Amino acid sequence: MLQNGGGAMAAGASESPIKDTTTAAFVQDVIEESKHQPVLVDFWAPWCGPCKQLTPILEKAVNGAKGAVKLVKMNIDEHPAIPGQMGIQSIPAVIAFVNGQPADGFMGALPESQVMAFLERLTKGKVGAEEKNLLKEADAALAAGNAAQAADLYAKILAQDSGDVAALAGLARCYVATGNIEQAKKTLAMVPEAKANDAAVAAARAALEIAELAKAVGRSTSWNARSPPIRSTTRRASISPWRSTPRASAPRPSIT
Repeated sequence: MLQNGGGAMAAGASESPIKDTTTAAFVQDVIEESKHQPVLVDFWAPWCGPCKQLTPILEKAVNGAKGAVKLVKMNIDEHPAIPGQMGIQSIPAVIAFVNGQPADGFMGALPESQVMAFLERLTKGKVGAEEKNLLKEADAALAAGNAAQAADLYAKILAQDSGDVAALAGLARCYVATGNIEQAKKTLAMVPEAKANDAAVAAARAALEIAELAKAVGRSTSWNARSPPIRSTTRRASISPWRSTPRASAPRPSIT
């Protein structure tokens, strides 16, 4: 890293919030760095299956935190001294350092929602605050009938987190509001199966079903309005109103 003037600032601005550490670098990477913002230490090993599940979730959450928190990963096989001193007996183990001291942590592979809740608690709500504000603004725009503005806001959220269920559901409702039924279906199809019963997704799905029903009823009504009147195929005898021709009387037999 450059140590002079603007070059140092530019390098620092592009520095990743995620890095690997060693026993020798632990004090600088974790203890000292945690005096500026919380630092998560992910203790892991290459043979650990749950570690492979958790690490991508941690990395995604930390990258989305925009500098509010950092992640430092330590391979316990290569660097056993620090986890040994801290009493780490099973992995994955994540310990959060704040102001140079262990402050919180968890063990095991947590789902993304719980990892995000952990970060929000650790940073006192700083993580995810911008997305929450955007979501509120988007919901308000959609409720006011401005589907285009709402769609733009939902898209901004999804640009940061393509799996944001609330934003996907909101965007689907925007498509429903503008009559784009097929695009609404495609958007809802992007919702992870595990979140299929989320309240926001259920509301979007209900709006879609109502729109499809209304569209079907509209087609039926339109067809009936355009259909020609049904005519009877039974032919009736034509009777002239101004003249009637009487039948000739049959001759009576004479009686002798």
